[in-house]
Amino acid sequence: MSFAPLLFVALWSTGFVGAKYGLPFADPFIFLAIRVAIAAVLLYAYAALTHSKISLTRQELKLSTIVGATLHFAYLGGVFYGISKGVPAGIAATVTSLQPILVSIIGVKVLGESIRPKQLVGLICGFSGVLIVLSPAFEVTSHMTIAGIVAVLLSLAGSTTATLVQKKSGGSVPLLAGTAFQYVVAASLFLCAASITSGFHILWTGKFIFALVWLIVALSVGAILILLTLLKSGSAAGVSSLLYLVPPATAIEAYFLFNEKLSKLDFLGIALTALGVFLVMRKSVHSK
Repeated sequence: MSFAPLLFVALWSTGFVGAKYGLPFADPFIFLAIRVAIAAVLLYAYAALTHSKISLTRQELKLSTIVGATLHFAYLGGVFYGISKGVPAGIAATVTSLQPILVSIIGVKVLGESIRPKQLVGLICGFSGVLIVLSPAFEVTSHMTIAGIVAVLLSLAGSTTATLVQKKSGGSVPLLAGTAFQYVVAASLFLCAASITSGFHILWTGKFIFALVWLIVALSVGAILILLTLLKSGSAAGVSSLLYLVPPATAIEAYFLFNEKLSKLDFLGIALTALGVFLVMRKSVHSK
């Protein structure tokens, strides 16, 4: 699956676009509860049709619960809630793109992975490129709230934890059944969060339905399955470094979808990010 990393980036980067289209018409937690609940049903149905394993052992249920609470509830909930509370999508993307650095540093002790000098240079290049591409977004801070910033930081913590747990212990969990159960856990937590915040408002417009369908099919099914598959075959740091490409990819998508111009500085940032990912991923490939 040599094309899988690029496909993952292409799909994952549309998540912010989907949020931008859908959030004006629905409260964040009920939006996400519906999204992951439908995704769970689709994955269970596909597992049944393909005669894949559906039942999970107690240990597999435990691991899937942790990943569901961290990767789906904390990460998605943090991003969507943060954006709904005034955090610009660019800043949210920048904060969550710190995940590869955290995974690489923590992974040395938790996973026993090593960081070579070229890989370290790659991490620095990737982070620098993300900052360059998204630097204009940091000027738009007047509408951000403390709750929004905290939510995005919790999102970063959730995705980092999920990546480490999945790489360390989640490789044996059946992909379809495990992911579906993760969504069941996340849907339950999103419903609880919606109850606490009294956030059940939904306006069923064409834009909202389009955003919901896209996020379910492309993100909650396609991108997540690709991500978990990549974690089985590559190092946690190498796979996480793909997230460096998401903000630049989002900038390119915004150029075509919303006619947002790319400056020379933007292209420099994209080039640095691509170089950083290449250096980090190169280590992962050569270690196989």
